[in-house]
Amino acid sequence: MEKLWKLLYEQCAQRWEERGLNKDPLWPEFKVRLDREFYRLAELLWRLYGNRPDFAYQVETIIAHVFQAFQARPEGLKERDRQYPPESAWFLSEQQVGAVAYVDRFAGTFRGLEKRIPYLKELGVTYLHLMPFFKSPEGENDGGYAVSSYRETNPALGTMEDLSHLAQTLAKEGIVLVADFIFNHTSDEHLWAQRAKAGEGKYQDFYWFFTDVGETEQYQKNLRDIFPEVRKGSFTYYGDLKRWVWTTFHSFQWDLNYRNPEVFDAMAGEMLFLANAGISILRLDAVAFVWKELGTPCENLPQAHTIIQAFQSVTRLAAPSLLFKSEAIVHPDDIQKYIDLRECQLSYNPLLMAELWEASATKEVRLLALSLRKRHSISEGCAWVNYVRCHDDIGWTFADEDAAELGIKGNDHRNFLNAFYMGQFPGSFSRGVSFQYNPTTGDRRICGSAASLAGIERALEEGSGTDLETAIRRLLLLYGVVFSAGGLPLLYLGDELGTLNRYEYQDDPDQANDSRWVHRPLWSDSAYKKRKDRSTVEGRVFAGIQKLSAIRRGHPVFGVPDLRVADARHPSVLAFHKQREGTLLTVVGNFSESPVRLPGPVVDSLLAGYNGRDLLTQTLVTSGEELLLPPAALLWILTETTDPRLPGPQMTRIDPS
Repeated sequence: MEKLWKLLYEQCAQRWEERGLNKDPLWPEFKVRLDREFYRLAELLWRLYGNRPDFAYQVETIIAHVFQAFQARPEGLKERDRQYPPESAWFLSEQQVGAVAYVDRFAGTFRGLEKRIPYLKELGVTYLHLMPFFKSPEGENDGGYAVSSYRETNPALGTMEDLSHLAQTLAKEGIVLVADFIFNHTSDEHLWAQRAKAGEGKYQDFYWFFTDVGETEQYQKNLRDIFPEVRKGSFTYYGDLKRWVWTTFHSFQWDLNYRNPEVFDAMAGEMLFLANAGISILRLDAVAFVWKELGTPCENLPQAHTIIQAFQSVTRLAAPSLLFKSEAIVHPDDIQKYIDLRECQLSYNPLLMAELWEASATKEVRLLALSLRKRHSISEGCAWVNYVRCHDDIGWTFADEDAAELGIKGNDHRNFLNAFYMGQFPGSFSRGVSFQYNPTTGDRRICGSAASLAGIERALEEGSGTDLETAIRRLLLLYGVVFSAGGLPLLYLGDELGTLNRYEYQDDPDQANDSRWVHRPLWSDSAYKKRKDRSTVEGRVFAGIQKLSAIRRGHPVFGVPDLRVADARHPSVLAFHKQREGTLLTVVGNFSESPVRLPGPVVDSLLAGYNGRDLLTQTLVTSGEELLLPPAALLWILTETTDPRLPGPQMTRIDPS
């Protein structure tokens, strides 16, 4: 194959010379990267398009377009590329704290968000993910995930120039900007879709069009319904076109056809446009669905990985500091397949999120502990993005085989968890809402703000001070695990103020059919003003989150990606260790609503025979003495020693600011 790639390179080089690219003053720097990356990119594209007679032309064209993006890249971002290539692994630092929000709901506009930067810095935020801000259809648009233009913003938020200004302002404050790259589909109002509707064959080939309903039925046999409360099936019929269009999620979201190399080329251009606007990390939306193959579920196919790897290879040429974050809400085994230095260096951790809530409901940590033992470790140089809540629903993504090891029946357990978090199970503390119930399979997911799911809403309704105290502790316990487990912690903005469910969404016709709006909060001036008042829920939760963030940033051991689960010898108590250079961090969490006493020998074992200091309360924890854990208690016990039994991994940390 090496001879083939050499011949291909020579053919492409001749075309680049004809285009005059080699005479551009920026070509030498680009060519250094190209010589290093060409064979890899060519091989990836060969896996996708090697059977096409115009393969060489497609490769040459893609790279020429990538060079144009490199030419357009602002010098400040090129300098960032030089300082923070992917191998710098800056995101592994304990200094990194993430946050996510909708622009309009958090700050109104891009310019308004600039005014919120001091608030973000109060929380220690260094990584800000803005939910989709692109131009999208009026009314229903799947929360912005139906993109009408990747190069235009929602006018209500501001302009693309405003976005770039925000990115620059954030960068000066040491905060990287993160955005969604929605590359499985566009809205049916996108220019490509409009031209396809007008009958242009080129753009009809950008999507999956079918004239024979029998073809769609053959595919549908193996597909699942993503939003069963909205519609059945994955295809939408357009009478004026006399064709069916593949629409996995909603009828107004048309799936792109990556069998067509022009689609890859076009989407690579959109991706690099966003990078040049100042985006540092792209969350790759719906990664599992981007390749279709008859006779398969059309999820997690090998070509999906090839496409992402090829996109990453493209970024190495034009914007090397751009990183990918995977969003794969699939089986845990499949989630890890997307995490690699040459694919996605960051990944959401939906398993940890789901199992934190599972442990809170059952008051048992055995499934959570098992998963941490089996599934927490990922490729070196990569990181989990750990979270308690996000804009989406909670799906119970634990592996059935893990549950079976513990004698738990997966589907029965999911039914229990759904009932518990909808507040229908006796003793439930939750006020959750059902999402996308499928009567055929019995599957459903759960929506709700972190505070409402953790019991704060119910305790306030019932006026129970004891339950409220436990609920606040529970919320901070969940975030405490997220901030210490290893990886980049992500705060869903609003959680830090104990924001409750927002039931007003039911009165908005554009939101009423999507219960996820119940936990998509609006900025509240009154809640913001209470953040310093420890007599309020807002003040107590804010102080707790702020403390977690500050302590994390003050101790390098929190940046260690790996952990070792310890045996606390109590079904409700999770314990794990993190080690670095003679420092031992012991994280202990009580998921019970009752106090738990850990006997002296257990404490001695957890602390390896040393005394420690709880970083959250500054109290001494004595090895060998009984330890009383209040309901929903969290301890971060730090032990510092030169004992060679406590070696820490030698890791390089680079601050992206």
